[in-house]
Amino acid sequence: MALCMIDPRHPGRAVLTAAVTLLLAGPAFAARLSVQLEGLDGALREAALARLELEQYASREVSPAQARRLYNRAEGQIQAALEPYGYYNVSVHGELKQSGETFTAVLEVKHGEPVRVTDVDLRIDGQTEGIRAIDQARAAFQPRVGQPLDHAAYERSKATVSAALFGSGYLDATLGTHRVEVNRSSNAADIHLAWNAGERYRFGETHFEGGQFSDDFMARYIPWEPGKDYYSQDQLLSFQQRLVDANYFAIAQVQPNVEAAADGLVPIDVMLAPAKRTVYTGGVFIGTDTGPGVRGGVERRWVNERGHKLNFEALLAQRLSTVTGLYQIPLPGPDNHAYNFGATYRDEDTDTSQSKTLRLTANDSRIWHGWLRTVGLNFLTGDFKVADVKGSTTLLYPEISFAKKHADDLTFPRRGWSLTLAGRAGAESVLSDTSFAQVTADAKWIRGLGDSSRFIARGSLGYTQVSNFDRLPPELRFFAGGDRSIRGYAFQTVGPRNDEDDVIGGKQLVVASAEYEYYFSQNWGAAAFVDSGDAFSGGNFDLKVGAGLGLRWRSPVGMVRVDLATPVGDRYASGVELHIIIGPDL
Repeated sequence: MALCMIDPRHPGRAVLTAAVTLLLAGPAFAARLSVQLEGLDGALREAALARLELEQYASREVSPAQARRLYNRAEGQIQAALEPYGYYNVSVHGELKQSGETFTAVLEVKHGEPVRVTDVDLRIDGQTEGIRAIDQARAAFQPRVGQPLDHAAYERSKATVSAALFGSGYLDATLGTHRVEVNRSSNAADIHLAWNAGERYRFGETHFEGGQFSDDFMARYIPWEPGKDYYSQDQLLSFQQRLVDANYFAIAQVQPNVEAAADGLVPIDVMLAPAKRTVYTGGVFIGTDTGPGVRGGVERRWVNERGHKLNFEALLAQRLSTVTGLYQIPLPGPDNHAYNFGATYRDEDTDTSQSKTLRLTANDSRIWHGWLRTVGLNFLTGDFKVADVKGSTTLLYPEISFAKKHADDLTFPRRGWSLTLAGRAGAESVLSDTSFAQVTADAKWIRGLGDSSRFIARGSLGYTQVSNFDRLPPELRFFAGGDRSIRGYAFQTVGPRNDEDDVIGGKQLVVASAEYEYYFSQNWGAAAFVDSGDAFSGGNFDLKVGAGLGLRWRSPVGMVRVDLATPVGDRYASGVELHIIIGPDL
């Protein structure tokens, strides 16, 4: 207890001294608060606790008067917290209990039935019917009739419609009416929304700043016709992605200059910064098909003011060495059109075959209906040996391929797929040692299962017609076995055999695989898989099956797969094969 002596000669000083003494002495009684909330679960419970001041004061000391004031405000706070979820008839009952220096607020909540939407009156003035983005936003509006009045969904849907209008060229669109009428007695709500779309803008001029190329060169990447095509956010994103994919720029930012929009046209501003012109790469790697090795490369991202590209890459491994040069000439147009000229020297030495070949390639590549279409001509010449039989070949053949892939995440897709189709043919009468025709197909499909698992399926098909199989080099024959084929069998050890039981390759190929991955942490996982198929000629299909377990590591340099696999049901093959692969899933 604090004592204060009063001096009768100075009564004012005595009053001041008494007040200060009382302040320094602090409250006569301090207590703790706790909340016991009943009748609510999940998101409703979290929302109510977040709004309750009682919960916010749980870690502080309060006076009995403060505890009562906080308790008295609890009912209104809980009711306000539940209204955004559609509950407008919430009742709260309880009591404030005291035990020593602790106050416990016991609150029992009955939220009742939610208010449901009985009518959605959504209007957009202007010629917006038939515009896909706007129609989709309108159709997806929530809450719908019959659903609870969810305020968060209502606000998201409003924003989606406004964004769809802006993204479709209605840059001046305004929301004139936004009213929700709630009838508590009937638990009903009517939604009234009306937008004034205004004028629909078209793309104006595009202004480039900071790049290393002329505006005429950059215009090839613009996917719209200025003054004619309506402004579209999707087209804007497509434009920016093309600039990124061109690999010329370290920075590529595309923005509409809304403030300068006039006469129905909105200009587009593009801010660019050149990327590093020459890039050197190098590293070591290991693969059970190729053995350990090193690789290096030099990329000239642009050779001249017309944006030509030059790339050299060399690979030196235990069983494979290659040197490749590629010169690319980009062409005007929105479809990534380019002419490509390349040369590759390949020296391969496996347990099945040895070959030294030179390939010259000239092709035309472009995006065609979402596919990368490549049409070109190949000249292949060199020496090879298969099953101790030496040969040489010269082939001139056209080739066409279609490739497409989609993934929600290129580094670790949980929903993705890829498909590549190719066809090639050569004629003995046109600079070729044998006539042949060949088609191939390779596919992969990935789906996430739950939060920690993935299922991966892949398959390969191939078919060849050839007049003289002995003149066909190993790289145009079909073999199975290895990292990306039938695991459990060594690289290129599955296929037709000669009289000495040596593998010589086949004219047809069928391979399929199913794999399940489970990740026990963010970067580490395990896999179980089954691969099957055969490389064969004619009707001599002999199904081979390999199965095993693997380890997965999402390393800083990409996915690392280490697999142990064994043949299944093959009396001529046994043992365990180690397979190591480093690289992306697709």
